[in-house]
Amino acid sequence: MRIIPAIDIIDGKCVRLSKGDYSTKKIYNENPLEVAKAFEDNGVEYLHLVDLDGAKSKQIVNYRILENLASKTQLKIDFGGGIKSDKDLNIAFESGAKQVTAGSLAVTNPDLFLSWLRKFGSKQIILGADAKDGKIATSGWQNSTDLDILDFISDFVEKGVKYVISTDISKDGMLGGLSLELYKSILKSKPSLNLIASGGVSELADLEKVKHIGCEGVIIGKAIYENRISLQDLQMFIINH
Repeated sequence: MRIIPAIDIIDGKCVRLSKGDYSTKKIYNENPLEVAKAFEDNGVEYLHLVDLDGAKSKQIVNYRILENLASKTQLKIDFGGGIKSDKDLNIAFESGAKQVTAGSLAVTNPDLFLSWLRKFGSKQIILGADAKDGKIATSGWQNSTDLDILDFISDFVEKGVKYVISTDISKDGMLGGLSLELYKSILKSKPSLNLIASGGVSELADLEKVKHIGCEGVIIGKAIYENRISLQDLQMFIINH
């Protein structure tokens, strides 16, 4: 199982939110590169980089930070937030992203999303499936829909999606544990899916739990920044798994 720390960006700074609420913003570091290098120095190979300014403005904003991190570390970066056009997507890949996550676009313009999937392949285009109370949310989680998360994922898997990042918004940034039942349901429905769990990791034991149910990866954010999980512990987990 891949361990994927997260860096969320607002105004060029490394922040975390609670339940996707921008008013809960807490700045952890004004230098994202410093954070990324610390991850890399402790055996991490992957990074989930989210442009929260982009998610809100509906176009890519913080691509210079992506470029900086991609050029100055060896981390394999999955980038998301505000990618709504061919231009945005090209900027993300040209700036060094190895994978791009699109969630809102898959709701608002599924044809464009599927054209990216065909052009770049299922290893480079990740479906973002973020939900509250089982329903998909979009635009940096500002907008709710009536789309059932299991139906949403199933529909796109049948159309070629192989990687999905799923966040239970009610868990994100709350350090209260992951939505294991949700992930079990997704994997029961689509056993071959590469499912990346996100939201709620609070301790090392959570990593064991999500690995046990068959997730391909897990994204960790606030647990690292609040020192619930040290980078040394994370390194040992990576070595031993």
